[in-house]
Amino acid sequence: MINAPGNLSVMCGLPELHNTEEVCPVRIQTLLNRVHPLKSFVYSACRLELRNAGPALVAEIRPRLNGKVLCSGCGKPRKCYDRQSVRQFEFVPLWNIPVQLEYRMRRVNCPECGVKVEKVPWADGKSHTTKAFQLFLARWARRLSWKETAESFHTSWDTVYRSVKAIVNYGLAHRNLDGVMAIGVDEIQYGKGHQYLTVVYQIDAGMRRLLFVGKDRTAKTLLRIFRAFGRDRCARLEFVCSDMWRAYLKVIAKKAPQALHVLDRFHIIQHLNKAVNQVRIDEVKRLRQEGCDDEVLKHTKYCLLKNPENLTEKQALKLNDVLTYDLKSVRAYLLKESFQLFWNYTSPYVSVFWITPYAASRDADKVLDDGAGSAFSRRAFHWAGVQSGASRLSMVGRASRTSLR
Repeated sequence: MINAPGNLSVMCGLPELHNTEEVCPVRIQTLLNRVHPLKSFVYSACRLELRNAGPALVAEIRPRLNGKVLCSGCGKPRKCYDRQSVRQFEFVPLWNIPVQLEYRMRRVNCPECGVKVEKVPWADGKSHTTKAFQLFLARWARRLSWKETAESFHTSWDTVYRSVKAIVNYGLAHRNLDGVMAIGVDEIQYGKGHQYLTVVYQIDAGMRRLLFVGKDRTAKTLLRIFRAFGRDRCARLEFVCSDMWRAYLKVIAKKAPQALHVLDRFHIIQHLNKAVNQVRIDEVKRLRQEGCDDEVLKHTKYCLLKNPENLTEKQALKLNDVLTYDLKSVRAYLLKESFQLFWNYTSPYVSVFWITPYAASRDADKVLDDGAGSAFSRRAFHWAGVQSGASRLSMVGRASRTSLR
């Protein structure tokens, strides 16, 4: 006596079952007919096979008497030519027991395509993996490594790879790119050394998804992505969020000149930290050249770069000591921390009145003139960021912290 689990169909991407409190005896083939119905086919019997790798459930499939035989080439109903030997297809495991669907494929004599194997609804082509199992593996592959996914569900790494590839190809062939108004462009590092991928996201309100991935972080890579996106869709873009990578800026200016360019918060803070650290390094060199004591700036890198709430007790004491000195590094740190107020503004007009004197300040010009000054001088970028909404600024910033399996 078992209850047919309503969430099994959801896990397999199949129609959801209606909730019921009724308890009734269920055969395995009845359960399969419920969660994985096959048009023009029926599950005739199930058996348990004891194999070297462990037990396995085998569900036999037979065609309905009134079912049509479809040509795998053109998809039209044709007459049966003959039958092939029995084939087994991997299905979603049940109670951690591997499940195989068993069927003798028929061949048709199609006047248009010639002799072809019939088209079946549970698998494509010569694949020995059902579509339901491919979707099942692809979803688990998002949470686990491909090796762990294969070991957990009694299959091979190659099967997981082919399943993910099939699902991705299906999604690419059926996705709709119309209506994309805001995109984010960023790079993520993978493997060892300087190996990067260029990633493009859709970051419209209520719609966040990965659109493209290209190898390397070059202008050619992003140019290929924009060409695949299409000229008409590029012309309809309203916002483009990215870091200050020059190769990306040139391509974006060429392919989407009408779009407002938004600098995301993560990369702005990153450039500020780089500027503060460079000021600290230069000041240490200057103090040594002048014969002054540079002990006060030793071991202060992370004291100046980390957020105050993330400092350790030792780092907090060191920072309080450093802040008592009149140093460029101290002024750079205070400028960086005062910039945090900018993220609290929701009005573009108020933010512009705040950022204009900030960018034009004497300290910002002198202390942060080594790279971060570009972030201040382009206040139009910041204004665009406020206009487009804070939610869009956070999406691409997280991309650089994406982990690859």
